[in-house]
Amino acid sequence: MNRKSADILFLSHGGGPMPLLGDPGHREMVDSLEMFARRLRKPSAILLISAHWEAPVPTITAGANPGLIYDYYGFPPESYEIQYPCPGDPALAQQVFRVLSEAGISAQLDERRGFDHGMFVPLKLMYPDADIPCVQLSLMSDLNAEAHLAVGRALRGLDCDNLLVIGSGFSFHNMQAFFAPDTPQIRARNQAFEDWLLDTCANPALDEAERSRRLIHWQDAPHARFCHPREEHLLPLHLCYGMAGRACDEHQSATILNKKSGMFYWSHQLP
Repeated sequence: MNRKSADILFLSHGGGPMPLLGDPGHREMVDSLEMFARRLRKPSAILLISAHWEAPVPTITAGANPGLIYDYYGFPPESYEIQYPCPGDPALAQQVFRVLSEAGISAQLDERRGFDHGMFVPLKLMYPDADIPCVQLSLMSDLNAEAHLAVGRALRGLDCDNLLVIGSGFSFHNMQAFFAPDTPQIRARNQAFEDWLLDTCANPALDEAERSRRLIHWQDAPHARFCHPREEHLLPLHLCYGMAGRACDEHQSATILNKKSGMFYWSHQLP
């Protein structure tokens, strides 16, 4: 079996714990994640990059049994009783630290931090048995798109067999627009950015230099800053593409909280 064997998935993870609470605005998202879980090989381990963790340098959970961080506010009491007791994977964490360091990227290990909802909400939907070892990797707080591509490229050095890498973000993340009236103007802005993102990530006619250039300068996309007033929910996609290094194999669209959102999948082989 090829030692560099990884599935890579960027997913739009919805609003807080709402996907786990039966919210009808997340039905398509739940269906999409359950579909991916059925179709993908069950991974031996999961490396997840969450939009909800930023640090000065890429930081990696290294504990054997991380707890959960309920990093959301104002939800029903049961939202704070959700459990996802998956084990950590200190050996994978050490390997992530090593490949980043070898690529000249400063990184840190954190043996105390738990898993935030960008991790446990989608994984509870995809792998409810919580029996797959997991490691979480932070974004960098400078939110530099090119630097996040570089982290993704460094992750190609992982000696991985049947790893699942998940970028847990949201292809549309304007909190005010989620709860504003659903006007034709908002729908058009949302759709224009989604169309650009799909073309950027899936068009096989683009060479990789152009694909990278587009993602580095994502602010130039149609209505980019309307769809992402702050880019932390987009940048997990940059790590996914940086690791994959090619057009995605599959795109899934889901309407979440009345907004079009995307998920992008790359299968198995790494460069």
